Amino acid sequence: QVQLTESGGGLVTPGDSLRLSCAASGPTLSNIDRAWFRQAPGKEREFVAAIRWSGTTTWYSDSVKGRFTVSRDNNKSTLYLQMNSLKPEDTATYFCVASRHRVIQSALRVPTSYAYWGQGTRVTVSS
Repeated sequence: QVQLTESGGGLVTPGDSLRLSCAASGPTLSNIDRAWFRQAPGKEREFVAAIRWSGTTTWYSDSVKGRFTVSRDNNKSTLYLQMNSLKPEDTATYFCVASRHRVIQSALRVPTSYAYWGQGTRVTVSS
């Protein structure tokens, strides 16, 4: 069973930066896609960013494009999310996810495309 553990969340002020990490443990899966989702209180879970196994192809939601960067280190089985210029509307619990197999592009933003989910790390952006 693959286990995902997020870290790096916290309380920051608008304009600050944070870097989230997500370590994977358990069976090593090759050619899997990984992503970040987030869920704000009282709102639906939403897609943030995704990255292919190779790390060379990424996707972002319009709300974070240009501010967030997703990356991965397959040697360390770790996924990252660099978040810059944070805004109050970025406040949410951020979830790291991983697929069992390669996800077709049209499904990368769909939560059910990912079999493995972390417990989440809380990010609060407030002045």
